[in-house]
Parts: sequence; structure tokens; C-alpha cells
Amino acid sequence: MNIYVGNLAMETTADELRKEFTPFGAVLSVTIMNDKYIGSGQPRAYGYVEMASKSEGTVAIAGLGGRILRDRIVSVVEALPLSDKAGKVPTDKINPLKRRGERKRQNVN
Repeated sequence: MNIYVGNLAMETTADELRKEFTPFGAVLSVTIMNDKYIGSGQPRAYGYVEMASKSEGTVAIAGLGGRILRDRIVSVVEALPLSDKAGKVPTDKINPLKRRGERKRQNVN
């Protein structure tokens, strides 16, 4: 299970995040996002933790949601997939209000 962890302090390391999640189960990987693509390499204050199973991930989310790490309350939720294999967002993940707006724009043309 892939877990999004937001509102991290800029100084948070992957090792620190791993230590927080390990009591809840096997941690397969930890990635803290950064600006490597624009050259600064500065952390982006969010990351992803991959747990070995969905049950361990669910317990970790419940146990760590709202916890304070480095003086910041972190957000911990299940990460959603970006898209299906065809590169399209699954229709069950689209905001219905946004879909209505898209239909209106299509009817105008």
C-alpha cells in the first residue's frame, strides 16, 4: 500500500519517516519528494511510504494521522493512483462537479 505523508518539515529525512512507520509493519520504500527537476534539490514537504500490505498501511494511517513530527502536524492518507495504464484518470476518481463543468464547456462549442 502506498501512503501519502504531507506537511513534513523540510528537514525530515527518509530514515526518520521509516522509523515512524516501522512499528506498524514492513516498510518497503520511503520517498521524500524534492525539486531535483528544477535544480534546487530542496525538499517539497511531502513524501510517500510504501507498506508491505494494505492492512499494515491502514493501521499506520490510523496510528500516524495527526501526529506531530518536528513540530508539524502531518497528514497521512492512502495515496491514489495517478492514472490507469492508458493514461486516463479512472472515472470513479473524477470529481462529479468538475465533470459537469466539462460538459457545459463542450456544449458551448
